[in-house]
This record gives sequence, C-alpha cells and structure tokens, in this order.
Amino acid sequence: MASDTEANRHAIFREYLDAVGLNGLAGAEAAGLHTSEWHAMSRIGLHGSLTSGQLAAETGLTTGATTRLIDRLERTGYVRRAADPADRRRVIIEPVAEALPEIDEVVGPARRHLAEVLTRYSPEQLDLLFDYFAHAAPAFRAATEEIRAATTSRNSGPRRSSGPAPS
Repeated sequence: MASDTEANRHAIFREYLDAVGLNGLAGAEAAGLHTSEWHAMSRIGLHGSLTSGQLAAETGLTTGATTRLIDRLERTGYVRRAADPADRRRVIIEPVAEALPEIDEVVGPARRHLAEVLTRYSPEQLDLLFDYFAHAAPAFRAATEEIRAATTSRNSGPRRSSGPAPS
C-alpha cells in the first residue's frame, strides 16, 4: 500500500501533467492550430528549422501526414518551405518570422506564470529542476514510442467485433 506521502506526490504530479497538457491544448486553440500543428511549431521553433523528414521523426507522424501538416502550417502563414542549400533535393521547413510574435503572445501567460514560480528556487534547486526536465523529456518520448508501438500492434491485428462477446 502506498504511503500518504507517495499518494500525495502522485496526485501532485498528475495535476502538473494535466495542467501542462491543458495549457498545450489552449495554446493550440488560441493559435487556431490542431494540437499536432502546435507541437510541430514548437519543434520547429526549438530547432530553428527542420527537414520534412526530421519533422516527421520529431512529431511521430508518417511522411504523408507530415506533408499535409506542413501544407496546413504554410497556408496559415506559420512556416515556409525553403530549398536546403546543402542538398537542393531536400526541403527545409522554417518558421515565418512575422508569425512568431503571435506564438509569443499565446505562450506569454505560461512563461510569465512559470517565471514567477521559478523565482522561489535557489540556483542549486533550479539546477536540480532543470536536471529533472533534461531527463524527463527523453523518458516521456520513450514512453510515447512504447504507446505508439503498442497501438500500432493492436490496430494491425485482427479486428475485434463491436458486438457482444461470444459465450
């Protein structure tokens, strides 16, 4: 049986994860984007630019779905396609600088509130927090891959009947 402390920590962590997820949903909605588009914009913004293949890997989408996602982001004015100067056969997806202030406006409240929270911590505590973030992000990505692999495996097997189970 879990102790009260463990149960409390679990509840706090769940509240944190749910709040992060809800903020992502609200950000996507405020920017007029689907959550996969919002996530793609975050990955492009973090890296500065990505090839379509890199974006597919970053988002976990198929190449066809990534092409459609890029088409939508291009139509909304968030990204543009550019030829890769090192290999003109490849396309680089880069953010449109004029659209970035809109993204900054959407993420501004979260940045402001989190900056206030972070002022509570000493430099040593901040080092610990950011060490956690550095290790937690790959752990969540690995968990995401496990979920996707299990879903793909489950979805590629024989279809289950939607009717009553055989007796």
